[in-house]
Amino acid sequence: MVNLRRLLPRSRAKGEPISTVGLLVRFTAAGLIVLLSLAALIAFIARQAGTAQASESARQVAFVTARGVVEPRLNGFVLAGEPAALSGFDKAMRDLVLQGSLVRVKLWNADGKIVYSDEPRLIGATFPLGAAEAEALRIQGSSESEVSDLSRPENRFEIPYRKLLEVYVGVHGPNNEPLLFEAYFQYQAVTQAGQTAWKRFAPPSLGALLVLELVQIPFAWSLARRVQRQQRERERLLQHAVDASDAERRRIAGELHDGVVQELTGLNYALDAMRLGSPDEGQRAELIADSASRLRGSIGSLRSLLVDIYPPNLAEEGLASALAELAAGLERTGVEVQLETDGAEHLPPAVAALLFRAAQEIVRNVASHSGAREVLIKAERLDGRARLVVDDDGRGFDETRLGERNSSGHLGLRSIGDLLAQSGGMLTVRAAPGQGTRVEVEVPVA
Repeated sequence: MVNLRRLLPRSRAKGEPISTVGLLVRFTAAGLIVLLSLAALIAFIARQAGTAQASESARQVAFVTARGVVEPRLNGFVLAGEPAALSGFDKAMRDLVLQGSLVRVKLWNADGKIVYSDEPRLIGATFPLGAAEAEALRIQGSSESEVSDLSRPENRFEIPYRKLLEVYVGVHGPNNEPLLFEAYFQYQAVTQAGQTAWKRFAPPSLGALLVLELVQIPFAWSLARRVQRQQRERERLLQHAVDASDAERRRIAGELHDGVVQELTGLNYALDAMRLGSPDEGQRAELIADSASRLRGSIGSLRSLLVDIYPPNLAEEGLASALAELAAGLERTGVEVQLETDGAEHLPPAVAALLFRAAQEIVRNVASHSGAREVLIKAERLDGRARLVVDDDGRGFDETRLGERNSSGHLGLRSIGDLLAQSGGMLTVRAAPGQGTRVEVEVPVA
């Protein structure tokens, strides 16, 4: 047989029921972890988006500056490095271009020579063009950007700015020769734009997530309490099953030992005595008749036990046949049984099984505890419900003892009551000392 004690949760066996507060704390902690993770993700995405937007804005500023301010002021004197022309061009750059986060400008020709820069020490110097610079020079009207490499010689005067964003825009000289305008923006302004985007979008997003978390807490509390109640109910049902299983095994062992085993042992002694003695023909006939009677009684007892251990196939034999077998077993103990099963045919197998299981337990209690002389067993189907009644004229008992855990004979009834309650049914017991017992079972029929 299955050891039902192994199915009992260890926490319950140790007296440690699931804590509603513990479940709620775990739920809230998990929610906070998710909230913080989403906050970090939102921060990353917002800052990346803000940075990308700031970089795009820098490219647009450089493009407009190159086409609207730089290109119209280019002439042969500026490109030739004539001091007066460079001075006027430098004034225009300082008045109109070098503002805000734009801190450095350079104008290159195709040979890598710096034609103009607001840092005069770079004017006339030649440096190899990088890949991004050459690409912007080759495709006029395009713009490229990258973080400035301050280790390059042409950027040595930008080292104090620590980190810059370079934007390259291709422009045309007075004779349509390709030139490259290069603008340097403080990268701190780019990161500040990312932080501004984060500060703008993060509070509403995180606030909404926090509100969602707070709204879920009452539902989590209700769910945790429901889980706790279900856990307690499951443990209670398992404990009842364990107790009922132990009681059933003790009952079967007791019935076998005190009933069939004793009868067969006595019969064996009688036959041995007859074998060793010298009985006459009449003694033999009397022994044979007595042995046959005792064997029939033992067979009947074993059949009753078989019905208890392995119930009949209700789907094939029907509830009426199974109840008749139970009644026959009770009659063999000397109890007069009135069986009424009209209307109990064609019940769904699950309903028939519930009624038969209840009848088994009730009849067993009648045989073991009631001392009844007459018993009514009635099964019927009424108004969408199946009903079983077992009414005996025995000694009865105090109904208040039915709820006691260790009350003899009542453990099985409590287990049946739990089983019926799970199926939407109910069990009603009416009893009083000296006035018999009436047990009614009702199960809904779909």
